Amino acid sequence: MGTKVVVRNGNIDMALRSLKNDKDGSRAKLREKEYYTKPGVRRKQKKEQGIKNTRRRERMSRRYDRAA
Repeated sequence: MGTKVVVRNGNIDMALRSLKNDKDGSRAKLREKEYYTKPGVRRKQKKEQGIKNTRRRERMSRRYDRAA
């Protein structure tokens, strides 16, 4: 998997930022393939990620409910 990052006007910081701002999840997939994770650990991580996402969604919905 190759990732292309464009450096414009010699601005390396912006190129690194765009590389780190991974929209398609390719860096996460590479990180997963680095080592084997047990199925139980994967389930635990998925559950924790789901809880984190749910809390974030609730927080954002409360923020927008108050503003309206």
